[in-house]
Amino acid sequence: MAGVLLLAGCGVSGDSTGPEVKMNMQEAAVRADEILDGTFAAIEPPVHWTHERSTEGSCDVQRSRAVMTIISEERRGSFLGMIERYWERQGYKQISVNNSDMPAMYYRTLDEFNVRVLIGGAGQAFFEVATPCVNASKVSPPKTETVGPNYAGKETPIPDVRSDFWSAKTSPSPHA
Repeated sequence: MAGVLLLAGCGVSGDSTGPEVKMNMQEAAVRADEILDGTFAAIEPPVHWTHERSTEGSCDVQRSRAVMTIISEERRGSFLGMIERYWERQGYKQISVNNSDMPAMYYRTLDEFNVRVLIGGAGQAFFEVATPCVNASKVSPPKTETVGPNYAGKETPIPDVRSDFWSAKTSPSPHA
């Protein structure tokens, strides 16, 4: 499965002299949702996706989404490249890349949120945002409507949506 974000948000810097925390967990969750919303808006053509788990720690929140559109092996590089270009235009800094059979990219936003995209088995992309450590508060579920069925709170099935572009078994042309 997608696994836990390797670089959890709480205590990222390890520096207790860092900037004063000015948001609570609910505000951080909303910011995490905004990061995911912006990322998904940048994907062209659009993909079907569902909310996955939303977890709260003692001072951090993680928001996750799974793509239900099948991303073929031939299109994974294009998909990851599109995400990478968008995140870098936002000023996010690359932390790590995994070029294995399950490729992944890890980035950090300017406001210390960790973001990850991982391509799992069956061509399913998983996104996760981990917040920095913030003030404790109650956290509401994400408000963004999914594109396709919402599997939040249930086991996410393997991707089952075919796309003429993302599921194609040919490499995209250089002009795509």
